[in-house]
Amino acid sequence: MNYITTADTVTATMLTGFFVDWPNPPQPKTHVTLLQNSDYVVLAVNEEQQVVGFITAISDGVLSAYIPLLEVLPNYQHQGIGQQLVTRMFKQLEHLYMIDICCDAELRPYYEKLGMTSTVGMVKRNYRHQSGHLKHH
Repeated sequence: MNYITTADTVTATMLTGFFVDWPNPPQPKTHVTLLQNSDYVVLAVNEEQQVVGFITAISDGVLSAYIPLLEVLPNYQHQGIGQQLVTRMFKQLEHLYMIDICCDAELRPYYEKLGMTSTVGMVKRNYRHQSGHLKHH
């Protein structure tokens, strides 16, 4: 497995099978844009040059970062790829004070094993935009 920290060379054809169980998932072209627009990214790329896992972070570059997405394709789960993605992302963000992730309750033990602390948070979701909304400049 190759781990890269840029999405500059990623194409839509390299991004298939993600966003499992999302009722309205982003299309691969939108997925490329969200990867390229993230402040930090780590991608797991297999020998066939397909992305099999990814993690993104949005940051102010001074104090904080938020990790909105971590996903590994179903056929590649339980092989340590997710842990590698998180560990490599934490390394990129180690200069920051706070690194936050919002996750489902059943994922808390996973992130606790990686050194995170459980806390209380709030979210607002606009599900009508779940497939992505490309901002026009």
